[in-house]
Amino acid sequence: MYLLLRWLINAIAILGIAYYVPGISVSGFYAALIAALVLGIINALLRPILILLTLPVNILTLGLFTLIINAVLFWLTSTIVKGFVVADFKAAFIGALIMWIISWLTNWLFKKD
Repeated sequence: MYLLLRWLINAIAILGIAYYVPGISVSGFYAALIAALVLGIINALLRPILILLTLPVNILTLGLFTLIINAVLFWLTSTIVKGFVVADFKAAFIGALIMWIISWLTNWLFKKD
């Protein structure tokens, strides 16, 4: 149940991001659901590998390079999902940053003791 709720919150977040950030568009709620699913899978599979491979750069930048990795994965999601379009890297960076904040808040609200 918790996983479905997070998926729904992320889909709604993607719709909100598309509404407020210029350069990001979603064709509908179904595309947002698929984009949230694909983004979750990409973050679970590729993100740890990329963070490990870029560890020296991450240490040099005090972890700020992780934001670049998040933006690239957000942009990658738009190339996979039809109906979810990210126009440029600036939009991907802002969208990934907002998505990270929403994910952090969701984790904080639903944390298990």
